[in-house]
Amino acid sequence: MVQVCLNGSRGAGDGAVVPMSPGAMAQSAAEAVAAGGSDIHVHPRTPCGQDTLSPKAVAATLEAIRARVGVPIGVTTGAWAEPDPAARVEYVRSWTVLPDHASVNWHEPGAEEVAAALLDRGIGVEAGIWSGTDGAARFAASPLGPRVLRVLAEVTDTSPETAEESARALLADLGITYGRPVLLHGEEGGAWPVLRLAGRLGLAIRIGLEDTLVLPDGERAVSNGQLVAEGLVQYGWAQRSS
Repeated sequence: MVQVCLNGSRGAGDGAVVPMSPGAMAQSAAEAVAAGGSDIHVHPRTPCGQDTLSPKAVAATLEAIRARVGVPIGVTTGAWAEPDPAARVEYVRSWTVLPDHASVNWHEPGAEEVAAALLDRGIGVEAGIWSGTDGAARFAASPLGPRVLRVLAEVTDTSPETAEESARALLADLGITYGRPVLLHGEEGGAWPVLRLAGRLGLAIRIGLEDTLVLPDGERAVSNGQLVAEGLVQYGWAQRSS
């Protein structure tokens, strides 16, 4: 699986290639899927560009993207979009258009309650386990663990020299995944080394402008589609498919 992370929490200062409006997200998603992406992760935005879990923004984003692609689409439930755990749960309960899945960062306060609310609505849960946090230990003790869609092993080490080592440590810390699929990804300087490691391990991957703005050679990426195409090369997809 190749998940495309369209925008993350990046802003206007990160360049015009980062899609901010529902229409721009939909266009970017279509290009990324055409390049080989098979799943979408997106951060809905307010008109002023802030991450939000509001029903109106989530609906507009999902409807725009679904009009262009037929792959599963997921959204964030990160605490930066709404710090109050109870409010995050209420947002999930108030969504009028439902994503196929949503990521829940297990180290954040209220993760269990948010995940339970998603499952109650029939929305798949991606368990975000960040390196450098107690997320892995909390997930190992979670009664909801066997019910998640997949585990997102998120390497927060941005150094190209040490990110692979950090990724291996995170996978070792995970230990218990309840038999759920694991998607491994890095960010910034660690994005490409971790993606290549995922290829060697045969794990699902994620790539897109949320995780990195540049190609492996340091050149600025022009689109999510370009990142997906290069990600498949780095992953070794052609060799695996032959």
